[in-house]
This record gives sequence, C-alpha cells and structure tokens, in this order.
Amino acid sequence: MKLVLAPDSFKESMSAAEAAAAMARGVRRVLPDATCVEVPMADGGEGTTDALVAALGGRLVEVATTDALGRPVTATIGLADDGIAILEVAAAVGIGLVAPEDREVLSATSAGVAPLLRAALDAGARRIVVGLGGSATNDGGAGLLVGLGARLLDAAGRPVDPAPRALPAVAAVDLAGLDPRLHGVSVELACDVTSPLLGPRGASAVFGPQKGAAPEQVAMLDTALGALADALEAAAGRRVRDLPGAGAAGGLGAAFLALGATRRPGVEVVVDAAGLARHVDGADLVLTGEGAVDAQTLRGKTPAGVAAVAGRAGVPVIAFAGRVDPSADTLLDHGFAAVVPILRTLGGTAEVLRAGPENLEHAVATALRLLRLGAAGVTAGAAGVAAGASRAPRRAPGR
Repeated sequence: MKLVLAPDSFKESMSAAEAAAAMARGVRRVLPDATCVEVPMADGGEGTTDALVAALGGRLVEVATTDALGRPVTATIGLADDGIAILEVAAAVGIGLVAPEDREVLSATSAGVAPLLRAALDAGARRIVVGLGGSATNDGGAGLLVGLGARLLDAAGRPVDPAPRALPAVAAVDLAGLDPRLHGVSVELACDVTSPLLGPRGASAVFGPQKGAAPEQVAMLDTALGALADALEAAAGRRVRDLPGAGAAGGLGAAFLALGATRRPGVEVVVDAAGLARHVDGADLVLTGEGAVDAQTLRGKTPAGVAAVAGRAGVPVIAFAGRVDPSADTLLDHGFAAVVPILRTLGGTAEVLRAGPENLEHAVATALRLLRLGAAGVTAGAAGVAAGASRAPRRAPGR
C-alpha cells in the first residue's frame, strides 16, 4: 500500500516537513507495512522555501540582508539541483519581522529582497521561484529595483529614494544598470493574489491598511505607485499595472512582472516543482492538511491543489487541520473524502501549538482505524486500502 503525505505547514506549530513526518508516524501505527511518500507542500506563502527544499532534496543557505525598515536581518533561500533557487519575500521584508508599533509603510521598502536574488544568481540559479506574500512594504518593488541596479530619477534627472513617501517624484526609471545575470534567468512568482497594482482592488487600498497605512495615506500610496508604474512601464516597454498579481506584496508583483517574471498560483508552482503528480501515480490514498481549513481553502490553498492532483489520478484524499470551520463541509463536494480536525484537548494557544505534531499523528492513526472498520463512509477504494486489502479499482472521490 502506498500513501502520499502532502501537507502544508501548520502555522506556528510545525513545518510542512514536520507535518508530513507526523502523518507518517500515524500511518505506521495502523499500517506498519505501508509505503509512505512524504511530499511537504506550500502555496507560495510562508514555508514555501522549506517545503520545496525538502521535496527537491536541496539545501538552505543563509543570506545577510535588511528588513523593510533597513535593519540587518538574516534570511534563508533554498538551492536545489538543475539550477533551481527558491526564496520568499517575507523572509527579508516580511510583516512578521516588524512589530506593529514600528510599522511605517511610507518608509518601508523592498530593498532587502535584492540580496536574496543576488545570492541565487551567485549560486548559478537558472530558475528562481519567488514566494510573494506577507510583505511589510507598499513600494511597488522600488527598493528591489534599486537593489538590483536600477535608478529612480525625478524630472531633473536626480535620484529618488525608493521609499513610498518619495515615489510621487519619480519621472523615469533607468534599467541600464540592472544586474546582467537576470537576462536569461526564469523567474516564477508563486502567488495567489490576483489584485492589480492600482485602484480600489490594488495594493494600497486592499493591503496598505494591514501594513499600517492610515485611511488618508492610502490615496497617497496609490498616487505614488501610479507615478512609479508610469515610469517603469515606459522603461520596460510593457504594461503591467493591470496584470493579475501586480499588486501582490505591496506592488512587488508589478516590478517582477516588468522584469519579465511570470506568475502562477502558488500551489501549482509547488505541485509541479515537487513532482506531486508523479508521486501520486499508483498511490492508494493521499493525506494533506494545514493549520486551518474553511470554504476559502478551495481558493488556491494547498489542500485544494493537492486534492486536484489526487482527483485527476482517481485517488481519495483526506485533509487534516488544526481548526476546521463549519464552512469546510463544502470541501466534500470538491474532491475531498473527509476533513478531520486534529485538536484533542483544550488548552492555551501555546500548549495547543506545541502539541500539534502529536495531535496530527493521533488524528491520522484514528482516521485510518475508522477507515479500516469501514466507519468513515468514504470511497470504497480508501476503505479497502485502510483494511489492508489489495488495491481496489479507484474512482474520483466525491463522485
């Protein structure tokens, strides 16, 4: 029997790799002879680097850089075979690195992302996967551009600081000094955000307040990004402001897209890079999960991406979560055989988070015991697997 274990991280409790290992322990408590294929997953957000490094057998490399306010920090990028590098914007300029009382969106820049890209280029990367999301910035990628060698200029040809408060003065972007190694390198943005750069659905209006922008500052930020977009599009020779994802990570999406990057839903990027379809082929059951599951899980989150792959292969899939919202029932109509909460006992938040791996292991073992007893009411194929029977003909779950 073959089971594929493809969870995302359970935020603040366990990484995707730790969750997969906990699932494997739970499986072996009930099915000691089962083959467990651990494929840590992510959807482009926090944990993408760790998940892909684990799945690809790569290594982590520390990079000295700066946070959104220019303070020194150490970030981590991933390097794998075939010239693949993985990095997360949030590792350098993430909102989690700036205390709420210190957040100053008019001064924050994405400059700290540039050293991560340069480190990937130094390592000979030919394909760079960038997890967009979780940034503390709203500078349209101005800091990134300057960090890679571009210049922001005002109408008199004088340099303009990349901080948002200064961007309304930008009249031109000079890309001549960009790191030449960027040419010929494939940059793939793992991003679920489809917002454009500007307007009521753009970076400033939707995400600015989360980063400390007061209501009266949102319009100013939108104006600043508009000035940058005018100059950047003229320099790059392509219009990017309206592209899906241009508003991601405070407009970092627009800067990357102007430099020729492509964008795909984050979970699809990870699914392909980790070779999930190859692992699912011939499997009897797929287990996935993340910290919380609800109806929004279907909108590009890891469990939905895993279920799509499993469904195409006709393999039943079960999701586990620390918190299961009542709205998660809708997942049963979209390829999930079951959704299982892992919480066993009440306690403080810290205690519950610490117990995450143990609770997940126990939940997996319990679910498999129920399947073996035929009490879960999922597809006949999954019940047969848990009973230790020879593999039954599989059909897509939920049909």
